[in-house]
Amino acid sequence: MTFGISTFVWVSPFSTAHFHLLPKIKEAGYDIVEVAVEDASLINWPELLLRTRDLGLKITISGAFGPDRDISSTDASVRKNGLRYITDCVAIAAQMGSPVFGGPVYSAVGKTRIVPPEQKKQERAWCIENLREAAKVAADHGVTIGLEPLNRFETDMINTVDQALELLQETGSPHIKLLLDTFHANIEEKNIPAAIRKIGKDRLCHIQGNESDRGTPGTGHLDWPGIRAALADIGYTGAIVLETFGAPSKELARAACIWRPLAGSADELATEGLQFYRAAF
Repeated sequence: MTFGISTFVWVSPFSTAHFHLLPKIKEAGYDIVEVAVEDASLINWPELLLRTRDLGLKITISGAFGPDRDISSTDASVRKNGLRYITDCVAIAAQMGSPVFGGPVYSAVGKTRIVPPEQKKQERAWCIENLREAAKVAADHGVTIGLEPLNRFETDMINTVDQALELLQETGSPHIKLLLDTFHANIEEKNIPAAIRKIGKDRLCHIQGNESDRGTPGTGHLDWPGIRAALADIGYTGAIVLETFGAPSKELARAACIWRPLAGSADELATEGLQFYRAAF
């Protein structure tokens, strides 16, 4: 098992100016830095690759899906922009050696509404059409797209593992799998270990191991021993990444409903989170 931490823990948006965080992440003992791509133009990607290689850090890539990156939008230009963003991030993931590009790729974070069944059906059709196109690009680059269910307060499309698996089946590509965030699963799943076993090794490509309140892992009420046992049962050997928000932008804070500090400091969360991971897994 390898352990990573998201740049979201310290900063939003991440940029070249924040590369000073990389030695800190390595010194804390992490194997992976997960780079959240809010604005790709802010990051010197070749330099990032060189710096992480020098430090012995691996990279994974995650997405940030605002309203202008919604592949299920009723606005065709927004759908086009969303698909372009996903395919650009897939290419970045390949360039950085990341096996996955993950996030709620199907919609915009914070898009929560009751709409007529006809509109819901059409939005899903647009989503599947665009995911199939994105999957072709992922196949060309040797990258897996990790589709992440979010809780009901952040999306009205995919909240549960069952819903995500249905969408994966409809999309029909082996290059789109499931990313499980335990924070969201704690809200939406009746039993997280059972959900993990239902996903299975072949369909689980990435884990964001977050506590029930998005604070330091091990300080909440998640069933970590059950999660560990389920991962062992399916033979999961991939990454577990801590993704929470130390200093979110106004847009990110609103989308993820972050209104208060989640730990004493980002550094404290990072250090104590890894200590817990290593003891628990």
